[in-house]
Amino acid sequence: MSRIAARFAALKQEGRGALIPFLEAWDPDAETSMAILRGMPAAGADLIEIGMPFTDPMADGPTVQAAGKRGLKAGVTLARTLAMVRDFRREDEATPVVLMGYLNPILSYGTERFCEDAAAAGVDGLIVVDLPTEEADLLVPPAAARGLDIIRLVAPTTDDARMPLVLNGSSGFIYYVSITGITGTRSATAEDLAANIPRIRRVSDLPVAVGFGVRTPAQAAEVARLADAAVVASSLIDTLAASLDEQGRAGPDSVRLVLDQVRALADGVRGARVAA
Repeated sequence: MSRIAARFAALKQEGRGALIPFLEAWDPDAETSMAILRGMPAAGADLIEIGMPFTDPMADGPTVQAAGKRGLKAGVTLARTLAMVRDFRREDEATPVVLMGYLNPILSYGTERFCEDAAAAGVDGLIVVDLPTEEADLLVPPAAARGLDIIRLVAPTTDDARMPLVLNGSSGFIYYVSITGITGTRSATAEDLAANIPRIRRVSDLPVAVGFGVRTPAQAAEVARLADAAVVASSLIDTLAASLDEQGRAGPDSVRLVLDQVRALADGVRGARVAA
C-alpha cells in the first residue's frame, strides 16, 4: 500500500479528514522553505503538497505566482525540489508528499528520468495541472511503473459524461478544484461542494481532496465534513509573504507564523466529522 493510501485508510479509521498544506519550493529561500516543510507534520499536516516553481503557472493566482517567482529567484530547480524531498525523508518516512506543478519542466527534465528520481527521493504522488487527459500517456506509464500516484483534477465544469474519462487511471486521491478560476481568488460554498462531491463519488472510491479557495480553519472544517481532505495554499503563502522584509527575505518569525497557521487549520479539520 502506498503512503497516500495508507494515510487515508488510517484517517478513515479515525473518522476524520486530512489537512494538506502547501508550500512552494524555495520560497523565499532554501533554508526557510525546508524549515517549514520539516515542521509541517508536527504542526498537523497529514499530507504535504510542494509546488514546483514554473515561469508560466496558468492555474495559479497572484499569491502562488509571487511565491513561485521568489523560489525561482532564490535558484530553485526541479532537481533542487527533489532534493528537498530527499532531505525531508531522512527524518520523516511516514508523511505522504505530493508534488504539484506543470508539464513543461517535467518534459524538459525527461519524464522517465523525472519519475525515477522523484520516486527515489521519496515523492508519493504528482499533480500536473496542465496534463490533458488525452495526453496522460506522456506521464502515467513511467509514474505508475515507479509507484507514483497520478492525482487527477476535477472541476465544477467537469460534466458527468467526461468525469470517468478524466479519472481513468488516477490513484492516490482526487483533487477537486472547487471554483472556476485561478487559485486564491474566492471560495466555494458548502452548497456547491454538497452538490458536486457526490458526483465524484459515484465515479470513483478514491478519497476526494478539495482545494482552490480553502483559507480558514472554519472553511477547512466544512470541507472535512463533506470531503476527505482540505488543501490550503494561498492563505499560508500570504502569511509567509507578510513576514518578509522589504527585500523579500525571511524574518525571524516567518517559519513560526506559517506553522502556527497550519496548527490552527489542523485543529479545524480535527474538529470536523467526515461525511460517509
